[in-house]
Amino acid sequence: MSPQASSIFIISLLLGTTITASSNHWIMAWMGLEINTLAILPLISKSHHPRAIEAATKYFLTQATASTLVLFSSMTNAWSTGQWDITQLTHPMSCLILTSAVAMKLGLVPFHFWFPEVLQGSPITTGLLLSTLMKLPPITLLYMTSPSLNPTLLTTLAILSTAIGGWMGLNQTQIRKILAFSSISHLGWMAIIIIYNPKLTLLNFCLYTMMTATVFLILNTIKVLKLSTLMTAWTKIPSLNAMLLLTLLSLAGLPPLTGFLPKWLIIQELTKQDMAPAATLISLLSLLSLFFYLRLAYCTAITLPPHTTNHMKQWRTNKPANITIAMLTTMSIMLLPISPMIRTII
Repeated sequence: MSPQASSIFIISLLLGTTITASSNHWIMAWMGLEINTLAILPLISKSHHPRAIEAATKYFLTQATASTLVLFSSMTNAWSTGQWDITQLTHPMSCLILTSAVAMKLGLVPFHFWFPEVLQGSPITTGLLLSTLMKLPPITLLYMTSPSLNPTLLTTLAILSTAIGGWMGLNQTQIRKILAFSSISHLGWMAIIIIYNPKLTLLNFCLYTMMTATVFLILNTIKVLKLSTLMTAWTKIPSLNAMLLLTLLSLAGLPPLTGFLPKWLIIQELTKQDMAPAATLISLLSLLSLFFYLRLAYCTAITLPPHTTNHMKQWRTNKPANITIAMLTTMSIMLLPISPMIRTII
């Protein structure tokens, strides 16, 4: 794909995200979602591999269905209340349809089946966009409509997402699929708190985006897509492997790394809202995803594959680590000490 075409698609993605995030009218928000969908499709299928074409087809069908449901939800609400304002979503049926549509766009359980397949069929840079930037418009819609949404439904979706995301990631060997299930698990944490403290959801999303971007950029630099190749990648750039190890542990939410901060604040807020059982359950379910993060970290830290057959070590590259990766890694592992300042901001 030519640089001009890539830049046009990236600008369209930013435009669609900005339109949805800044609009008050349902039609404008829907238009931004459609621009996003149409702009990401060529980036998914640019390799012309059958798996990439399949991923683009699955993505298009799922997102088109979700966009139809968003439009149907807003029209039902406008029919009942005469309001096209996003924040005036008051009709119960419209709230239910919108929750389903946004869950489908985000990849929340039970609408999660498309996401690992699409991520597996996409190039790793497009996978980064799908896991981070493409999640922002649906999350802003949830943010704006959060006072009207059904708490029981969202809590159920969140706990199921954390459970299924952790459970289905256990036996994966493809790193992109593992990161897809990691994303589903993190979305569960964001969905459970959005009604009670929407700013915490945005904080969680920002930190998750930062940590996931670090992992994807490191994997793109060392050109690793499977666990078996990750075990021998330490010879390329050993410093990057050390960064990847720490970032994965941060994604798992282990203290004293940055990823512990959103989990800590969410559990604290759920306890304040008399939802201690839900907080306990979601904390226990996050142990499932901790297992596959530790598995990834083990494969990153191991210096040789665990077998005795001769193999060829990969050449060390002299390419210096990107300054973007260095800054993202620093923020991904060292923001916990300034959590009081972050707490005052939100």
